[in-house]
Amino acid sequence: MHNLPLPIKHGVGPSCVSVPPGTLPCILDFLVARFPAIERSIWQQRIEQGDVLTAQGLRVTAEQTCTGLKQLFYYRHVPGEIPLPFKVEVIFQDAHLVVADKPHFMPVTPIGRYVQQSLLVQLKHTLGLPHLCPLHRIDRETAGLVLFGIAPQERHAYHDLFHHRRVHKVYEAIAARPEASRLAPVFPLTHRSLMVEDELFFRMREAKVSDAAQYNSETHIEFLEDVFQTEAGAEPALARYRLRPVTGRRHQLRVHMNALGLPLWGDQFYPQVLRGPDETDDFSQTLQLLAKSISFQDPITGALRAFESQLKLQF
Repeated sequence: MHNLPLPIKHGVGPSCVSVPPGTLPCILDFLVARFPAIERSIWQQRIEQGDVLTAQGLRVTAEQTCTGLKQLFYYRHVPGEIPLPFKVEVIFQDAHLVVADKPHFMPVTPIGRYVQQSLLVQLKHTLGLPHLCPLHRIDRETAGLVLFGIAPQERHAYHDLFHHRRVHKVYEAIAARPEASRLAPVFPLTHRSLMVEDELFFRMREAKVSDAAQYNSETHIEFLEDVFQTEAGAEPALARYRLRPVTGRRHQLRVHMNALGLPLWGDQFYPQVLRGPDETDDFSQTLQLLAKSISFQDPITGALRAFESQLKLQF
């Protein structure tokens, strides 16, 4: 049977889980075993509401066996999801692109305890664009510009821009002044390293290499100015930096600044974990990292696109 695209519900597309060959339990038992963090009653409710489907878009029952199924699709939702106290600003929209200024703490796409509060789902609702798709990602803790594609047939062309590094991105960050680092970095500089996943799944780290050809991350970093935390006349403790990533590894800017002995102000993951991803957020402790500007030649219209965030780092 030909598989048709499954519908979007409440701004959320279906997630997919593979069913291993020979799986014997009924669908409800399989889902409970596969996702132990989700209560059985929640899966029961999703199934009864038609939020668990086969690849052909057919509803299932809790007692139905997994025989013959290769995949199951389900719609994520968080019971009692708490609204984030931030407003999303759209700074540009045409027939091809939506550019939004993402606040701190808001994920770009549904993750963990945030589904309806994610940037993507909120924009789908407010703009009436059910097929909106993010063209790149920034960390949930990072604020600033995020680009979305409107037409599904155009996404590949925009994704190619990022894949081939034809997008110029500039970030602004607050960290300690250069002399605070025992490494005594001299700016401007270019930092390159091999980044790998840390033992803690939500972090990244730098690995030792024997050959520079193994590097997979690169950032150009400039010192901009001293920043005063307190009243006029006090000694500056912090500084403002401009970061220009060449590559786009997860947490790249945070890891690179930490490697220089200058972890970003307000970073809860580096150099040590102060608050894990499942812990309650403290909205007064924002990561001082802002996706400030982005520019590229549009592969669809041929026009030069340049956007700048209207947000400011507040500390």
